Amino acid sequence: MSILKTQGLYELFTRKGPSNQRATHYCAGCGHGIVHKLIGEALVELGVQERTLFISPVGCSVFCYYYMNAGNVQVAHGRAPAVGTGLARTLNKKIVISYQGDGDLAAIGFNATFQAANRGENIAVFFINNGIYGMTGGQMAPTTLLGQKTATSPYGRDPLTMGYPIHISEVLNQLHAPVYIERVSVADTPRIMKTKKAIRKALEIQRDSKGYAFVEILSPCPTNFKGTTLEAAQFCINEMEKEYPLSCLRDRSAEVQTKPEMPPRVQAHDFFPLISDSNEVKTSNESKVPTKHFKFSGFGGQGILSLSHVIAQAAQTAGLHVSWLPTYGPEQRGGSAACSVIISSKHIGSPEVVSPNVLVVMNQPSYERFAPAVPQNGVILYDSHIPVDKVPVKEGVRLISFPAIEMANQMGVPKAGNTALLGAMAALDLIPLSKDILLNTLEKSFKSKHAVAEKNRLIFDAAFRWIKDQAK
Repeated sequence: MSILKTQGLYELFTRKGPSNQRATHYCAGCGHGIVHKLIGEALVELGVQERTLFISPVGCSVFCYYYMNAGNVQVAHGRAPAVGTGLARTLNKKIVISYQGDGDLAAIGFNATFQAANRGENIAVFFINNGIYGMTGGQMAPTTLLGQKTATSPYGRDPLTMGYPIHISEVLNQLHAPVYIERVSVADTPRIMKTKKAIRKALEIQRDSKGYAFVEILSPCPTNFKGTTLEAAQFCINEMEKEYPLSCLRDRSAEVQTKPEMPPRVQAHDFFPLISDSNEVKTSNESKVPTKHFKFSGFGGQGILSLSHVIAQAAQTAGLHVSWLPTYGPEQRGGSAACSVIISSKHIGSPEVVSPNVLVVMNQPSYERFAPAVPQNGVILYDSHIPVDKVPVKEGVRLISFPAIEMANQMGVPKAGNTALLGAMAALDLIPLSKDILLNTLEKSFKSKHAVAEKNRLIFDAAFRWIKDQAK
């Protein structure tokens, strides 16, 4: 399929191979190219092209970013609504388009779509329904018609074993929040004209920040329908429209008011540094803090996640950028637990910590796993009971033994070894935060448990003094 030069699309589609082509990757007779053209023209006609973010999922439309001359975000299978929610909530003045096929939206991504619609997110969803998994070989989709033969239903879809086709528009129409829901088609010219109006309506709703708009578009798939382009179009008209009648199920756009912008505490620069005017943030004392990567690890139940969370919360209180990424097994107690924390006065691109500047470990398996990754001039703070001589570390890595578990037991709070480690880290200046901020955050973490908070403060102070005494 090729698309003549049109507004809203790139002039050339620079995919792999020749860079001067106008042919898309879609099969001849596919409806995707038509819908692309209609969306591109609507963006330009409404004057919103420069503030539009187009979300491309997994499916036949996976290469949308080669065609749509707008902001583009590639997302995982079925996760367009989740990413769209984040974009719409943090980029208040952007128009967010979620473009998905029936395998992507109605199967793996159905719940994400349902919940986004139920919340009334500011997203325009264009749902391409061709009744089949087009990209991966023509398997049965949730929208496949009864009796329709596919790669995984060679004798036709049987409702007794395969269920019935899912009517996504009707399902969403049960919800209160959506502003606009319509089902259209691109099977012939009159239907294409109605589809153009529906697409424009959905984008007008986004332009005016009125809420969730959903347009289902019946589209022919000649390759998987096993017919000519004309036969595929006729199948849409004669068969698909019996199951999925074309209609506007809901249009409340005239009565709905413009949604207010999200409050300043949730802004784009907190999550998307690439669109920020500045890549630096001032802390409460206007100092610049170098980026520090932390890794905390131990058994589940040792308070590893609580320790890392207190530090992350304290950094956030101090006005720093921070990321907190926990990983843990299914066991409530005794399994492995680890957490990556990054603190910086600059924006953080990824929460993953591969080479921690500071490694804090409470058991031997964690030491064996993470110690070799600590870079030169890094620090490993480990509980004294861990034998460390059998695991080599890089030259220049500082090893610090500290009796966290023993100290907590002696003070009558066996589960507070994590608090002892927090005090030790503060005394060693491993955290770019003041002692007062750390203590205040620690106390807040216990909320109304004043007795527990006081015991943990005592353990923090004892660990702090222990380290200072050792230094002397």
